[in-house]
Amino acid sequence: MPITATATPRTSAPQTVILAAAADTGLILLFAAIGRDAHQRGDIITGVLSTAWPFLAGAAVSWLALRLWRGPLALWPAGVAVWIGTVALGMLLRAFTGQVVVLPFVIVALLAVGAFLLGWRLLALAVQRLRTRRRRA
Repeated sequence: MPITATATPRTSAPQTVILAAAADTGLILLFAAIGRDAHQRGDIITGVLSTAWPFLAGAAVSWLALRLWRGPLALWPAGVAVWIGTVALGMLLRAFTGQVVVLPFVIVALLAVGAFLLGWRLLALAVQRLRTRRRRA
């Protein structure tokens, strides 16, 4: 099944969906861990989970609302949707639960989460294209 930047297939293989969801989850946790390390050093595991849960919830809602399992590797709409949904809903949940939401953090989150969630999809696209070229050669 080819991976393109804009087209999404009707369905994806279950292992592809699981790996894509795991990649998104792992990278959101990495984002939270990097932020915690830069600003607060205590409570490593619970602190990371405390920071990450609003973003993980935002990603989950994005996945479910937009049925991203149909084409989880595509940059559009899957990558962009999960990126924007993760940050927007994550910030709303942080605000509703009394966690800090300031403009510099929103900007850093947009950039970092975007780089992570779009970046791995770009790598997957590049690998798929390379494999396709090698098969044709």
